[in-house]
Amino acid sequence: MEAVVAGVRELLPVLRERAQETEDRRALAPETVKALAETGFFRLLQPARFGGHEAHPLAFLTGVRDIAAACGSTGWVASVIGVHNWQLALFPDRAQQDVWGGDTGTRMSSSYAPTGRITAVDGGYLVNGRWSFSSGCDHATWVLLGGIVPPGDDGTPADFRTFLLPASDYTVEDVWHTVGLRGTGSNDIVVTDAFVPAYRSLSFNDTARCVCPGQEQNPGPLYRIPYASIFSYAITTPIIGMATGAYQAHVEHTRSRVRASYVGVKAAEDPHSQVRIAEAASDIDSAWLALQANMRELMDLATAGTKLPMPLRLRIRRDQVRGTELAIRAVDRLFENSGGRALAVGTPIQRFWRDAHSGRVHAINDPERALSMFGRGEFGLPLNDAMV
Repeated sequence: MEAVVAGVRELLPVLRERAQETEDRRALAPETVKALAETGFFRLLQPARFGGHEAHPLAFLTGVRDIAAACGSTGWVASVIGVHNWQLALFPDRAQQDVWGGDTGTRMSSSYAPTGRITAVDGGYLVNGRWSFSSGCDHATWVLLGGIVPPGDDGTPADFRTFLLPASDYTVEDVWHTVGLRGTGSNDIVVTDAFVPAYRSLSFNDTARCVCPGQEQNPGPLYRIPYASIFSYAITTPIIGMATGAYQAHVEHTRSRVRASYVGVKAAEDPHSQVRIAEAASDIDSAWLALQANMRELMDLATAGTKLPMPLRLRIRRDQVRGTELAIRAVDRLFENSGGRALAVGTPIQRFWRDAHSGRVHAINDPERALSMFGRGEFGLPLNDAMV
């Protein structure tokens, strides 16, 4: 584990220097993905039986934060690609063998919004449609797609599932032209009449109950925690990392900056600048400390074999969306206090600002949904959401 952490840290200066190039090419460079893979980062949440580390989620999330503080797009892709290895471990063993049986370094991208059409057929499902925002898909050879199986004629209720498809079953359309997270290559996945065997699908109801087929082969505590807890933080953590990178860039920028409105006065000596730095640092620390406390408690309970209490799961989702809000607030304060020169193309502060706001619009960051769930739980009202 220490070797992975050390390897990631050694890469950070290179990722920082490559950030503008990554944005300009609208995708991570192959050498970036190769370097990350060589550190073992993508294997942190992968089962040990497939050469993974089965690491504590905090080891993974800390790496994500540090990578995103160097380059927002790289941190985003590293997080979503890396967390897929955790989800695949929940699938039936045959699905895991399909992906990792020949190459334990195989990577998957994803798109979970159920925008395609799913038809139940003998032995599995027929999949059609277009899925957007599949970050890092150019560096993956499998994809995880969300879809709703309609109610059956026999009264079987509708089911929201994840479907696992090889690259031979889909095409990637280059549509990623955005104002932020430009380097993530989050292109569209297009599928036409692809048959997905039943064992290569997983119900979100099972992930919400923390009872999944893959736990038979992967019984460790890492694979007995809720999907919503780890996946939601896999989205928030890069944003916390971007806020951290913006903070570091702002401090360096402000040390030598002279404020035009105060002739001859260094911005660092302006008490208002000092207050903004303190406020931003506090918001970033608050977001990260809550994440650490929640993940430790979650894994301690899972390791002890204790049932995970719903109040904890609701608190994690509450703190996750609040963590995103705090990170965005910190980035905004820093950007507003950076002066006109920070607007120049190529400067890190404006890039972190755009990247963080782009990550904010991910559906998992909708505060009303998560905070409403927390409120319902506090009032003792029933919960019918699988993303908790």
